[in-house]
Amino acid sequence: MGHDILTIAEAGKAGLGIPDEEVLAFAVHEERSILTRNWDDFRRLHRFHPNHYGIIICKEDLNTERQAQRIADAIAREENLKGQLIRITRASEPGNSI
Repeated sequence: MGHDILTIAEAGKAGLGIPDEEVLAFAVHEERSILTRNWDDFRRLHRFHPNHYGIIICKEDLNTERQAQRIADAIAREENLKGQLIRITRASEPGNSI
């Protein structure tokens, strides 16, 4: 979809058990948003460290194309992701929205 993505593995940090606080600090240093399924920890980090470049938290969706489109739609609605916490729920759950 044309996004500039850097995975933990591509950053050379996979499998190292890096604390979430360090993941956020790395993303801030690199001026990148975070996409994660770790709702609890990153909602907390957002509250205590709101000066970030965006945190997108999503529920697992086995239909990865649908999930990618929902994420793209959600971030397209934002003028700027800086300081934003965006929640992406599963499309298959009745009554859920982005």
